[in-house]
Amino acid sequence: MRKHMTGVAAAILLGATTLAPAAAQDDGPRTFYWISHGSPADPVWTYFLQGAEMWAADTGQIVNTSFHNGDVASHQEAVRAAIAAGADGIVSSSPDPGSLVEVVAEAKAQGIPIINMNTPDPSADFDAYVGMNLQAVGRQWAQYLVDNHGLKEGDFVWMPVEVPGATYGVQEEEGIASVFEPLGIRWEVTDATLDQGEAINRMVDYLTANGSEIDAIIGLGDLVTGSIKRVFDQVGIAPGQIPVVGWGNSLDTTREVLEGYVQAAMWQDPHATSYIALSLAAMEVSGIPAGFDVITGALYDKDTAQIYDDILSGN
Repeated sequence: MRKHMTGVAAAILLGATTLAPAAAQDDGPRTFYWISHGSPADPVWTYFLQGAEMWAADTGQIVNTSFHNGDVASHQEAVRAAIAAGADGIVSSSPDPGSLVEVVAEAKAQGIPIINMNTPDPSADFDAYVGMNLQAVGRQWAQYLVDNHGLKEGDFVWMPVEVPGATYGVQEEEGIASVFEPLGIRWEVTDATLDQGEAINRMVDYLTANGSEIDAIIGLGDLVTGSIKRVFDQVGIAPGQIPVVGWGNSLDTTREVLEGYVQAAMWQDPHATSYIALSLAAMEVSGIPAGFDVITGALYDKDTAQIYDDILSGN
């Protein structure tokens, strides 16, 4: 049975002994593939990418990265291309539930370690997962609104998302439903797209048309949550007038929390997610199996937002 670890594993103190590199490394650096279902225009994915780049710089290994904008066929082809190229290891998010079952099996048939990051898909036989429990995230958001903002039967919650039907939004909504359905709280998920300018336009239009009916907002992705200030300012909604929770992996959102536009946001440890996932893949290449998942994340509010703002600012 796979074990679960929360947070970052403790470092091992090696003392004064200098360890010789493994013989397998004498042939030069290994090549890993880091494959994202996200968009390079999505602010949070720049931090995931930075984590992969930091790992490559620290270890001297090669990391080939690619983004696929929610395109399942393109994502599947990227995994198959990595397999065909003889990748030493693969780290991949999941674009849709069940969409990578076959390609994960193909990688494992070739003896290539493949680690799931960011969006979990238990239906695919990945070696390990690094990232959030998205259903638990949804439950936390929903319970926060019930406990701190008095949501009750008959209230309505708007949930914009960048890619309707994608793994992350589907699993988050499942968690949210487990809290809202028994209480009779209603909600609607709307398509905001991965283009931030278009997302802001769509969110402004929806809020203009339906603002009087909205009791709370849950941003199911980082791009939409990080757009709340601009949307509220355009529509003329004051910070805190409508309670908002969502993702918090960008400077846009940390500032929104500090200024009161967003009441609570979820930190996903984007840099660490990529760094740890690549480390697990490298560990498996060296013959140590990854028999555990690593679950990341923390919900923060105005009192603790500065911690994450400093991280994202490089302070």
